[in-house]
Amino acid sequence: MEWDAGVLPLNELALLPLSRLANMVRDRTLSPVELVESHLERIARLNPRLNAFVAVDGEGALAAAHQLERALAAGATPGPLCGLPLTIKSSIDVAGMRTESGSRPRALQLAASDAPLVARLRQSGGIVLGNTNAPELLMAYETDNLLHGRTNNPWDLDRTAGGSSGGESAAIAAGLSAGGFGSDGGGSVRVPAHFTGICALKPTPGRVPATGHFPPGLGPFALIGVVGPMARTVEDVALLAEAVAGPDPGDAASAPVPWRRPAPAEVQAMTVGYFEDDGATPVTPETRSAVRAAVAAAERAGFATRPFRPSGLERARNLWWVMFGLAGGFVIRPTLPSDAQDISPILREFLGIVAEEPPLSPGRLMDAWIGRDELRLALAAEMREVAIFICPACSIPAFRHGEREWTIEGATVRYLRRPDIFGYAQWFNLLGNPALVLPAGWSGEGLPIGVQVVGRPHQDELVLAAGAAIERQLGGYRPPPLATA
Repeated sequence: MEWDAGVLPLNELALLPLSRLANMVRDRTLSPVELVESHLERIARLNPRLNAFVAVDGEGALAAAHQLERALAAGATPGPLCGLPLTIKSSIDVAGMRTESGSRPRALQLAASDAPLVARLRQSGGIVLGNTNAPELLMAYETDNLLHGRTNNPWDLDRTAGGSSGGESAAIAAGLSAGGFGSDGGGSVRVPAHFTGICALKPTPGRVPATGHFPPGLGPFALIGVVGPMARTVEDVALLAEAVAGPDPGDAASAPVPWRRPAPAEVQAMTVGYFEDDGATPVTPETRSAVRAAVAAAERAGFATRPFRPSGLERARNLWWVMFGLAGGFVIRPTLPSDAQDISPILREFLGIVAEEPPLSPGRLMDAWIGRDELRLALAAEMREVAIFICPACSIPAFRHGEREWTIEGATVRYLRRPDIFGYAQWFNLLGNPALVLPAGWSGEGLPIGVQVVGRPHQDELVLAAGAAIERQLGGYRPPPLATA
């Protein structure tokens, strides 16, 4: 039987939703080999401008595609990710690939085996193209390091694609990858998705195994850090999440919560809350407009909506900083080189901000831990009648490389200082809620603006179902100019 990709040129095929691509490979209207080749061609052509990749395994990806093609021809039953060319953040183990987390002391370190989520992707038919760039030890909202340099945003090469999963977001937005996985300890899949116009889920801790990630999910990172799917549509994010979800004995947060597909009536019965700002941190007018557009889309999709702003958000941000900034800094210090010149400037910047505060004491850590649980219980009570809510993902769209200060609604805000423009994402790492980002608007400069859809812990599937309904009303992903050049 001849493979037939139809009337679409291969260059445009790379921008289709991964769910459609998998169906085309499954139906044998598209060769998995041609699909991988089209992505490798785009990587060769566009990655020099984006610098999204740490490593590309073209030979291995093509070998896997040929093997799948033979299996399909022999009548094998394909998996849900049949033939999809995927990427993985370079902080997650992929056998034989560099797992450096952007840090010189880990230079050329190769993973001995696949992380469980990577093994599950392969078992589901996914093909790993390579792994993607991240800031050193993931401690930044901008992707740059001394090993691999700076990743650029496909909407504007002078702007960041975000961090710490910036390489992943840039690759997916530009069609160099059909989808993939990043990690998120303070917005690190959601802020890059917001900056590049794609979708990403920060799952409830334990729903997606974080085993095989560096830094490891232990101590404070087990409480706030997760690994999450990134793709161009909410449906694709859900497809990736379902393919890898499930308990794993190597994940300290793992729980035996099966993935499910909620009934349409259950989804439609939900009340959707919303707020435009937290009352402390300003957002741009276009960010407010994006939230309003998402709320209007939810109403058109049939959801009841109501204003809803959880209490204790500023306290949540402060406690997140104790867990991520102070405790996290304590955890990563032993991995740092003795020569400060071997530390990336953006990591030195982060460590400098941490050093401005007194050293973390056991009492402060315990107070933060107890305070976190108090806030989680309070939010659970407040969400008894509001199943999900919509809010900003960040105060601003993608910023220019190296920018550290902005004026928003007459107020000056600075990078990683209170009021923190990234606090809108950080709350939900502390509180453990699943949070989805999807594109909902545009800045005056034509940059994408995402919003968050947040749900109750362990109700990730409802968040995705509601997000998909809202996305259908908004129109979803638009390719950046670079992707169609």
